[in-house]
Amino acid sequence: MNTTTEYIRTAPRRQVFAQGLRDGIPIALGYFAVSFSLGIAARNAGLSAWQGFLFSLLINASAGEYVGFTIIAIGGTYLEMALMTFIANARYLLMSCALSQKFHPGTKLIHRLAVGYYITDELFGIAIARDGFLDPYYSYGAISAASPAWALGTMFGVIMGNMLPVRVVSALSVALYGMFIAIIIPPSRKNRVVAAFVLISFVCSWGVKFIPVLSSLSGGTMTILLTVLISAAAAILFPVRTNEEKEDEVHDA
Repeated sequence: MNTTTEYIRTAPRRQVFAQGLRDGIPIALGYFAVSFSLGIAARNAGLSAWQGFLFSLLINASAGEYVGFTIIAIGGTYLEMALMTFIANARYLLMSCALSQKFHPGTKLIHRLAVGYYITDELFGIAIARDGFLDPYYSYGAISAASPAWALGTMFGVIMGNMLPVRVVSALSVALYGMFIAIIIPPSRKNRVVAAFVLISFVCSWGVKFIPVLSSLSGGTMTILLTVLISAAAAILFPVRTNEEKEDEVHDA
């Protein structure tokens, strides 16, 4: 029997898409609020509401967009924008590699590329936390909710962001921290190793600020460095057994 066909039959696309859409709604609400501040940056760079909307819809990355708006504001070159955006968004390369391991082997390349294009921290978090193989239609559902909200928030930030007090905009951004907590708590409660390394990552992220050489690195670069080091340590010290290895242990017993 074709394993790809069997996989799709056991997970109807409409049902999986609806699950992703449901899980993407809280992210969308947080994105809409947080992207107001990006809209302000876009307005200061001279972009219109429509341009800010397209910018966020096509890029969908807060750090990368902020870098882009900053370079536009100072009249930088296309090369400068490309290099700085690549550095700011480089952590998504790691997320794409990790997420590629979650797909069923029969998943088509077009689906892998589409999901990889729309990876964000939050969308990656809910996708990687799902049990079993990741159906791309789950990510499509989450993207359908989150991506338009991010773009609309930027557009409204251009239109009326400067009318809101700074404290209100900052308060709205707290929603994203709540979503991150909701993503990491369930797997941490199920697995002590995961919980320990989550705590270690918090401590390391805080501690590097006091190390002279590391504190000078950008946030994106530091995220990549810590991710590689901590995940490598976790993989070496506490490797996850594959289904084949588990079956071999059962047969040996």
